Amino acid sequence: MPNRLSWEDYFMANAELISKRSTCDRAFVGAVLVKDNRIIATGYNGGVAATDNCNEAGHYMEDGHCIRTVHAEMNALIQCAKEGISTNNTEIYVTHFPCINCTKALLQAGITKITYKHAYRPHPFALELIEKKGVVCTQHDVPTLTLGEES
Repeated sequence: MPNRLSWEDYFMANAELISKRSTCDRAFVGAVLVKDNRIIATGYNGGVAATDNCNEAGHYMEDGHCIRTVHAEMNALIQCAKEGISTNNTEIYVTHFPCINCTKALLQAGITKITYKHAYRPHPFALELIEKKGVVCTQHDVPTLTLGEES
């Protein structure tokens, strides 16, 4: 099947779709946690459940960062924690390179591969930690898929 998506394209397309639920317009980010080619959790940027989101109340800025928003990667990890799903030896597909705090959480949670689409402010210490942990980290360079589009 020549038009069949690769696993990487499939998971990144899911991350892009999930990013459309983001409520912080500073970056519409989607994340997909994968184990053995199966999606175990997803996340997008948004406020703490049952509280205001940026699109409702505006950004809550501190030191150049919006602190109202829980990042997509953290939301995916938290979903696993709430449901008792192990994240050890999993992969994450994320639309933007994880911030330093998300990188630390992902590494601590046992993520073995990070695939991102946009190289959004990669922090030097995040890159150092990824290398020290031996985690595979690659940029996915696939055009955005449009429904009904022929490959």
